[in-house]
Amino acid sequence: MSQLTSRRGLLFGAAAVSTGALLVGCTSNESKDESPAADDRPAADDKPGKHVTIGFAGPQADHGWLNAINDNAKSRAKKYSDVTLEITEGSNDTAAQIGQIETLINKKVDVLVVLPADGKALTQVGLKAMRAGIPVVNLDRIFNSPQAYRCWIGGDNYGMGLNAGTYIGEKLKGKSNAKVIELAGLDNLELTKQRTQGFDDALKNYPNIKKVARQAAEFTVESGQAKMAQLLQAQPKFDALWNHDDDQGVGALRAIEQAGREDFLMVGGAGALSAFQAIKQDNGVLKATVLYPPTMAASAIDLARALGQGKGISGLAEFEIPASLTLYSAVVDKDNVDQYMPTGFR
Repeated sequence: MSQLTSRRGLLFGAAAVSTGALLVGCTSNESKDESPAADDRPAADDKPGKHVTIGFAGPQADHGWLNAINDNAKSRAKKYSDVTLEITEGSNDTAAQIGQIETLINKKVDVLVVLPADGKALTQVGLKAMRAGIPVVNLDRIFNSPQAYRCWIGGDNYGMGLNAGTYIGEKLKGKSNAKVIELAGLDNLELTKQRTQGFDDALKNYPNIKKVARQAAEFTVESGQAKMAQLLQAQPKFDALWNHDDDQGVGALRAIEQAGREDFLMVGGAGALSAFQAIKQDNGVLKATVLYPPTMAASAIDLARALGQGKGISGLAEFEIPASLTLYSAVVDKDNVDQYMPTGFR
């Protein structure tokens, strides 16, 4: 997975399963049955209205989460009879993605939804779309300039680490000299640094816990297995593991099983279906995962439709939709896993 700068990142602290539902109630054009937004501007809902053509450009779906991003965008668009989705073939080549977005601009789509392979590299094409009068919904990996997008929606990487650390801290707060280890993602990505920082900050509240090891993997099953095997060999005794990504977690769990280890608890990250299933079975080390929900793509379609129809968001008094929306990184464990099971990605 190349340059995954803010992956697995609707609304307002809502958990992933309620994310789409919140904006479904927020994206038509007939307001007589709806409470108006500010200045009597109608809020969007799911009733048919003005037709909107949405251009969608994302990276190559070479990872379970990215594939789920595409699936969420497509399925959401199909729910609306007044939406046409122009979707490009995903690419991790920035030049190719820029070309695809320029094609959508030339087609004069009404709104663009862009998950850039590289936010910095694609900032200029975002600016080009905005200057052409095409609002841009910047999905997850953020452009360098706020002028390159009308609205950003994405995940909370720092919050993932913070909530993972808090969950582990609460589980181990009665244990003296507890030890934890961390299986991170790609260290050259800002998201990895943010997840680690959140985790470390959470552990500061638990003086009985010490992080004794950290290893960076590559968000792949193979790297997860190899790096986890190294950690297990180097750390014969520890109490908890936080793994940044459920896809690489598949490999990590293989290494753990091969080593015959079951003397610690594991917390994952993102919200893969396989992780939810393992948590529900509750017969292994994986006890929880921290969400980075791909349902954000469905919410991005809702936002794009609202923008194209000149609508506000139901439940908010503001005339316009917000400039940014940060998803909440909910912790999923055996107590609430059934609620989130339908959102799990493969």
